[in-house]
Amino acid sequence: MNEAARFAPSAEATADIGGEIHALVSRLFPICRSITGEGVRRTLAILSEHVDVAVREVPSGTRVFDWTVPQEWNVRAASIRDASGKAVVDIADSNLHLVGYSEPVARRMPLSELRPHIHTLPDQPEVIPYRTSYYSRDWGFCMAHREYLALEDGDYDVVIDTTFSDGSLTYGEVFLPGETDGEVLLSAHICHPSLANDNCSGLAVLAFLARALTGRRRRFGYRFLFAPGTIGALCWLAANEERLSRIDLGLVVSCIGDGGGPVYKRSRRGDAMIDRVMEVIRCDGRKIAMIDFSPFGYDERQFCSPGFDLPVGLLQRSAFGTFPEYHTSADDLDFVRPEHLASSFRMIMDIIEVIETDRIPLNLSPKGEPQLGKRGLYATTGGHKTTPDVTMAYLWVLNLADGRHSLLDIACRSGLPFSAIAAAATRLEACGLVGDAQA
Repeated sequence: MNEAARFAPSAEATADIGGEIHALVSRLFPICRSITGEGVRRTLAILSEHVDVAVREVPSGTRVFDWTVPQEWNVRAASIRDASGKAVVDIADSNLHLVGYSEPVARRMPLSELRPHIHTLPDQPEVIPYRTSYYSRDWGFCMAHREYLALEDGDYDVVIDTTFSDGSLTYGEVFLPGETDGEVLLSAHICHPSLANDNCSGLAVLAFLARALTGRRRRFGYRFLFAPGTIGALCWLAANEERLSRIDLGLVVSCIGDGGGPVYKRSRRGDAMIDRVMEVIRCDGRKIAMIDFSPFGYDERQFCSPGFDLPVGLLQRSAFGTFPEYHTSADDLDFVRPEHLASSFRMIMDIIEVIETDRIPLNLSPKGEPQLGKRGLYATTGGHKTTPDVTMAYLWVLNLADGRHSLLDIACRSGLPFSAIAAAATRLEACGLVGDAQA
């Protein structure tokens, strides 16, 4: 049985999935999310329409390593109105207008007092920035700098109708068991409001990946985590500390819906299986840019903290902070495209193919190079200046199939795509030249 065919959908097979994923991104985009609150629960409810999500609640005040789960925060309304009653800022127009975790305010104040509570981007005057104040009580608004400059002196009515309560932090997970105890962790943060690429795209792509793997035979178990950034990942780590040794590799997925990159940040270990897998993956024919680990970014920081040191990397299209739309209102539904979501979906399915189908081949004719031509595997005329990749794949497999090198090892050593090495091994096996070292 060719196991690779189970996991590697072609572009034709996934032609419509980009539109489906984008439709899910569009449903998630308007929801006002934060690290706690009803927005997270609404988001998980929508994801549950696609795959069975187990919802976990962690009570406010729970100690999680060096952190404490904060009070639950919810929003009813927030606006700034001028003396005539006209709204100059209203969260009803964009969730980004309100600084996340703003405390309640209901009073009139002069512009001079209001200005320090307004955040803008002078070098991007048309967009609204995204700002939060999770762990320090404060309040504020965000607006386009062009509109900020148009504010006239006078009094303004400021209303922030938010609540803090002893509720809980909410996260969701999906676990698909495999034939072995080994697990693959796939994580996306769920706390950002109305940012399409960061990270409605990651949530939607992982939901469709979980759906695609449901009901399939799996060598590994797959654990999908939808959790608020930092504190949510820490809550999950604390609840699963005794079973973390089962995680063989993992990916944090974010900013996966635009046309840049892709970019992969290695795990803290630097040479984990996931780091080597990413070296042999292609996205629409392009190699993935590899960057070294740093302790700044998304939840790979928590998974790769020295007390856990899990083999988890970060996968993105455009890297966070490098594109002008990042953490602004320009990260909207037009910025993420169905075709990019589809290719990201295929890319991660290709990663899963490598994880599921990697094996150790054994050369059954190891003394000298076997005659490939008589088996239809080699050109009948020689002397060419270059050797086709398909031929090089045969030669690399035969040379390194000594019972000590896996297909992934051979792909990394040769610089050829894993799919080419796997196909060559399958063809050589059909010709009786290669067997399975673990048989």
